[in-house]
Amino acid sequence: MTQVLLCLLLSLVVFEVGDALDNGLALTPPMGWMHWERFRCITDCKTDPKNCLSENLIMRQADRMAADGYRDAGYVYLSIDDCWMAKERDSNGRLQADPIRFPRGIKFLADYLHNKGLKLGIYEDFGTRTCMGYPGSEFYLQLDAQTFASWKVDLLKLDGCNADRTDMKYGYEAMGFFLNKTGHPILYLCSWAAYVSPYKDLTDYPAFKKYCNQWRNYRDIQDSWDVMYDIIDYYGNNTYNLSAYAGSGHWNDPDELIIGGYGLSFNQEKLHMGMWAMMASPLFMSVDLETIRPSSKGLLLNKMLLEINQDPLGVQGQRIWKFRKFEIWQRPLHKAHSYAIAVINSDNEGVPRTIKLSLSEFGVTGSPAFNVTDVFDGTSHGVAHVNDSFIYEVNPTGIYMVRLDPVMSWKR
Repeated sequence: MTQVLLCLLLSLVVFEVGDALDNGLALTPPMGWMHWERFRCITDCKTDPKNCLSENLIMRQADRMAADGYRDAGYVYLSIDDCWMAKERDSNGRLQADPIRFPRGIKFLADYLHNKGLKLGIYEDFGTRTCMGYPGSEFYLQLDAQTFASWKVDLLKLDGCNADRTDMKYGYEAMGFFLNKTGHPILYLCSWAAYVSPYKDLTDYPAFKKYCNQWRNYRDIQDSWDVMYDIIDYYGNNTYNLSAYAGSGHWNDPDELIIGGYGLSFNQEKLHMGMWAMMASPLFMSVDLETIRPSSKGLLLNKMLLEINQDPLGVQGQRIWKFRKFEIWQRPLHKAHSYAIAVINSDNEGVPRTIKLSLSEFGVTGSPAFNVTDVFDGTSHGVAHVNDSFIYEVNPTGIYMVRLDPVMSWKR
């Protein structure tokens, strides 16, 4: 038994860990903004004041979230990732923000965001040090939970660098317990699954669902088509293993949205947003909201895509068919016999490709015909019978995505 595991077990002797996180949060996939993919660990504010992780950056992004429609569309969490801390804890063992970059502290930022109708997220790590070398929570789980609650933090992302994988089950469960015990609601984002998923004896999806509001389970996203599609393909290859555990209060997390960055074409951004909606993914933008392109902003605020992502049925979409570079994904929606359907073409050779399919091949049931609506521009494609065949042309690294709503009284 490792030293950290022994300490965790002793700390829980007095308090029995509950049956589940059960904090009433994340009833639909959480939405917000996270700094990491776009701004990373830039800490030299003298050399790069605009992009360095600082109080000023967080306030500027919060201003744009409140003023430019993101908050009203549902993006309410603004989450600070690694590198916000001072290099060491204070004399009482408490975490502290970097005094130069965050001179007024984290509580000030939480108040600033709350006054704008937003919520503040923070980052820590289960290990001895964070991924970038800042103080970790090992041996400090209860104290750190109390600190975050005293600052009125609304979300905690707990990473897993510099930690023993065999301790993670107990450690992540314990942090969830201590967060609940504060009495302050804190959404719990676990990186637990991402660290143990290569090890079958440590992978425990029922536990991820039980103790976390959302969990990262694969590689970090990068501003790259290849990485973004690899994540989609991972979800497609593990459809039933993953979708069985997604639902209200607990979600698979394929990582941040890189829409508005540098590495994707507009077609690829459409596919990215469409597939995160199909997969019932948490939607955390990672982009400079002060300079975002209008086309990218339009995707992030697309009403029909957000309605699909936030659909209250909470069923994660599944890949039901793949042939060479074509894939079909289907997601049932809460309105009876309604569906979101996506056809994606992962080929990057630069030539649109066509495919002939009928609605029956999408696995839809419950109606002889459906109203077909393009989710990107709201265009109606009329009524289609389930057995009628259609030719779909899909751009390279592109997506064709529609909503199907039943027409129960339809006749030819």
